[in-house]
Amino acid sequence: QVQLIESGGGLVQTGASLRLSCSASDSTFRTWAMGWFRQAPGKDREFVATVNWRNANTRYANSLKGRFTISRDNVKNIMYLQMNNLQPEDTAVYYCAAAQYETRTIDRSGAYNLWGQGTQVTVSS
Repeated sequence: QVQLIESGGGLVQTGASLRLSCSASDSTFRTWAMGWFRQAPGKDREFVATVNWRNANTRYANSLKGRFTISRDNVKNIMYLQMNNLQPEDTAVYYCAAAQYETRTIDRSGAYNLWGQGTQVTVSS
């Protein structure tokens, strides 16, 4: 069974950086559209960023542009989310997701059919 495993979360102070990783257990990873979503306590899951299969196109939530960078390594089967200048409002569980039957960037959570277990990011003020 294909799995996505996130890592890299933690507790940091305001202004710090973190890099999240999402490792896929299947080499067909390179053909999937991928995305990051997050869910804060008491809130709905929201789109963070997406990257197409070739790592050529990316899209971000408007509020996160300039601070977050999504990328992927199709040789290592890993996707990354570099998060800079973290703020308390970035506190959430971050999920990576795969749209195994899509190749383009997608910001709709319903288009993703495979999800990781999530990694907690906590930003203290």
